[in-house]
Amino acid sequence: MSDKKSATIAVRTGITTDSQHHAVVPPLYLSTNYEFPEFGAVPKYDYARGGNPTRALLESALADLENGAGAVVTNCGMSAINLLLALLSPDDLIVAPHDCYGGTYRLFDSRAKKGAFKVLFVDQNDAQALEAALLQKPKLVWVETPSNPLLRVVDVAAICKQAHAADAWVGVDNTFLSPVLQQPLNLGADFVVHSTTKFINGHSDTVGGVVVAKEVELYEELKWWGNCIGATGNAFDSYMTLRGLRTLGARMRMHEENSGAILEFLKQEPLVSVIYHPSLPAHPGHEIAKKQQAGFGGMLSFELKGDESELKLFLASLKLFTLAESLGGVESLVTHPGSMTHRAMSDEAQAEAGIAATLLRLSIGLEDKADLIADLKQAFDIVRESQQ
Repeated sequence: MSDKKSATIAVRTGITTDSQHHAVVPPLYLSTNYEFPEFGAVPKYDYARGGNPTRALLESALADLENGAGAVVTNCGMSAINLLLALLSPDDLIVAPHDCYGGTYRLFDSRAKKGAFKVLFVDQNDAQALEAALLQKPKLVWVETPSNPLLRVVDVAAICKQAHAADAWVGVDNTFLSPVLQQPLNLGADFVVHSTTKFINGHSDTVGGVVVAKEVELYEELKWWGNCIGATGNAFDSYMTLRGLRTLGARMRMHEENSGAILEFLKQEPLVSVIYHPSLPAHPGHEIAKKQQAGFGGMLSFELKGDESELKLFLASLKLFTLAESLGGVESLVTHPGSMTHRAMSDEAQAEAGIAATLLRLSIGLEDKADLIADLKQAFDIVRESQQ
């Protein structure tokens, strides 16, 4: 754990640690195996699946950023969640949000159907539903806040208190905010997970994930399982992610600045029927978000006032917002959750989660905000003309 500020941790981890050539930036170690000093003496690194100096630097940085005891970097975000599930047994219960990321929903649902554990999806903002779920003595309460794609917010500290009273662990997906804007372990969580593919790397050129544990014992168990099942990330992706991490603080400030400007534009646009963003005073989670977050991030969602043909026209008219999955890169993206990120969920599950047919999710990049607004405006204008 570190007493330094997040920007300093992100920038300085590994800097000037090269003892051989005194390089300022740490080198990339691509070796798959390492020499044993002598018979019977196991070195710190022996085989890259279990440990790698480059990955270790990234793990150290992310553990410090989240104020955890240790971190295991994995080969993707879903692998990070799956690694955490290795701690569960067939009789264990997960209580998960009904509106979580579609890939998370698919993983929990599919593995539960194979008997790996049990899962219960509930609206965690429904106090009675959550209380009833906790009475079933879950092993893990999974939290996603702000949620993907509706940016719903739950009170992490309150859920942790309730879950711990029921002898349950709490794991939090912190991908949407990054450690710069939210630190779930400080709010009482036992684990925090990121898809490092997103804001942490920030350049849409590597895929990765991480699990950070609050306690040393749980970290050691995750580390053992990471090596056992081969979930760990490779050296090159770790190097690239650490390179992206160094600018995380600066990027998050600009993501948030741009998203704030676009939010103000969307509030005035007649073809926008609903906006989902915790910074709005009318948002049900606004006060909680102000309490537990250091900012509102670079993600927002809205529903287009129109039918499917008008939705397609709007998306086809955009020039700076790329229609693609993922988020958190320097480039702006638009996603249709129902047919893209959450298509693994049934129509019934999407409806229960509140994912409308015309819902669009924006990942606001680092382009000039005036250009982004102009792009959205011209696409809305084209839809408007088609309606006349």
